[in-house]
Amino acid sequence: MAIDEQRLHAFLGRAVSDLGAAISATLIQIGDELGFYKALAKERLTPAELAERTGTYERYVREWLGNQAAGGYVEYDQSSGRYGLSEEQALCLADPHGPVDVPGAYAIIEAMFHAKERTLEHFRNGEGMEWGEHHPCLFHGTERFFRAGYNANLIGAWLPALDGVVDKLSKGGRAADVGCGHGASTILMAKSFPATQFVGYDYHAPSIDVARERAAEAGVVNASFEVADATGYKGKDFDLIAFFDCLHDMGDPVGVARHARDALKSDGNCMIVEPFAGNSVQDNLNPVGRVYFGASAQICVPVSLARHGPALGAQAGEAKLREVVVDGGGFQRFRRAAETPFNIVLEARP
Repeated sequence: MAIDEQRLHAFLGRAVSDLGAAISATLIQIGDELGFYKALAKERLTPAELAERTGTYERYVREWLGNQAAGGYVEYDQSSGRYGLSEEQALCLADPHGPVDVPGAYAIIEAMFHAKERTLEHFRNGEGMEWGEHHPCLFHGTERFFRAGYNANLIGAWLPALDGVVDKLSKGGRAADVGCGHGASTILMAKSFPATQFVGYDYHAPSIDVARERAAEAGVVNASFEVADATGYKGKDFDLIAFFDCLHDMGDPVGVARHARDALKSDGNCMIVEPFAGNSVQDNLNPVGRVYFGASAQICVPVSLARHGPALGAQAGEAKLREVVVDGGGFQRFRRAAETPFNIVLEARP
């Protein structure tokens, strides 16, 4: 068999790059937990200085810095022997209010390794795995990673893109956040629209406990949280019902859409935030699609199959979601209201 040397080396180049990223995953988490990124965001430091600032052992810090600089996560100044973060790196690695929380994403990846043996069996037997069966690092990683996107887009771009929603929430209304997890999106909206009453629903009771703690810590009094399934919550007459990165995980997404349709006011709005995806396989063969297919195979599809659902997957795409929401759920109007490199924001109205 003839081997194309150029194609071989190109593939191996990609494989080595991926290997470097994979072997660095725990080091990124370590840098986050030990405060390395925050220290380097403040000033450029030698390995000894970084170790002193963070109460760690210099010899390990030296290797950590070498790994991070080789991967482009840290900058190295040869003349001074110091390391630091650019403003852009700091925004993604050391700023909890930045547009992307990279270390948070790696907590999600950690959860996939905890679930590896279960995932192996899923491929053999076709069974699923409930969200609550995952390691707790998944819940905290999901909160961190998605909260960054919400901080960057939800109040300034996504809600204003919906028909009349900002006006309704500013005057005072009722809104539900279904599948709220730790309540990051609920609390952000509640802080921004104090005249509106928000309720977050999630079937995972430990997540609701955390959401209540987060709301209390933030001093938010216009948000409450209830343990409830997406087809079983009792609230009615909502001006807004939101689903953040969760509809594709549902065991009965059609039933979920139908229940939301019934729980909305006649002039209400449903906001469905989903992972960015095209409608065909080839549309999603890109770096973002690669991440989402990976998460889908190990988290999203098993969660749906655990409840005998259709397993839409994280890369369902707008056309499939339209079928669920309009054809199945009974909504009359459906459109893409906004998008980012990581999300599409869909609006459905009765």
